[in-house]
Amino acid sequence: MSEEQNIADDGVGTPAADAAKTHSGFVALIGATNAGKSTLVNRLVGAKVSIVSHKVQTTRAIVRGIAIHKNAQIVFMDTPGIFKPRRRLDRAMVTSAWGGAKDADFIMLLIDSERGLRGDAEAILEGLKDVHQPKILVLNKIDRVKPEDLLKLAQTANEAVKFERTFMISATTGSGCEDLMDHLAEVLPEGPWYYPEDQISDLPMRQLAAEITREKLFLRLHQELPYSSHVETEKWEERKDGSVRIEQVIYVERDSQKKIALGKGGEAIKAISTASRKELSEILEQPVHLFLFVKVRENWGDDPERFREMGLEFPRG
Repeated sequence: MSEEQNIADDGVGTPAADAAKTHSGFVALIGATNAGKSTLVNRLVGAKVSIVSHKVQTTRAIVRGIAIHKNAQIVFMDTPGIFKPRRRLDRAMVTSAWGGAKDADFIMLLIDSERGLRGDAEAILEGLKDVHQPKILVLNKIDRVKPEDLLKLAQTANEAVKFERTFMISATTGSGCEDLMDHLAEVLPEGPWYYPEDQISDLPMRQLAAEITREKLFLRLHQELPYSSHVETEKWEERKDGSVRIEQVIYVERDSQKKIALGKGGEAIKAISTASRKELSEILEQPVHLFLFVKVRENWGDDPERFREMGLEFPRG
């Protein structure tokens, strides 16, 4: 046997060759509103790909965050919170969440340990019985709950639905997240990566910019401005000096809401613009000139075009 054959044969089936095999797959995060899904996705990806606020139903469409861990590319699908829908937009969001779950390789149910299985979480467990993908249970905010209560919660959930594994984590501090990532890297299917190594999201930058501004809007006015607001990036101009000029429109449904968004003497809109511009400059790594406009569009929640902008299907009827 030649030296060349020896070298080739030695590489076949060895641990070193096995270690080079890549894994990839989609993991859908589902849960009730404010369970911490977006915070967890940002933590696992290691960068901000999904907006976060204390306002319920902040995430409106599926956001994919892409993480590399060991030899695996894990595509997290941050879905809208699942709740009992009352309006057309609510129905579109819940449909999107369940659709994302059924398209994924793995489903990760995130439960707020403080709230437990009350309300929407219990209904989600019931809905998961009809979903056939392998499922993982993740109990979040464990630093706020007694260990014995966590164990009881995990037992009750596992009695309702067959979960392959249960993890107890804190999305805020990162506790338990490394073990979760290790497990996902091991169980995802073997295969090539779906995205370039340096890509962390599939969200177009224009849409991410609109989401950043919507987050600042919620953080500033979550107690005053109703849920019915929407942000769109209308213009994006790369300038010769290396900066970018961005024009965005905040849509509200009534004149009274427009006054709230603007604030006295334009104070609110200036604060929102400043906060959004600062974060966008950091993300884009270039100066940003941001111009915000507030427009009244009555019943925008019934406009199919707005749903397409948000990446949602428009529910008929």
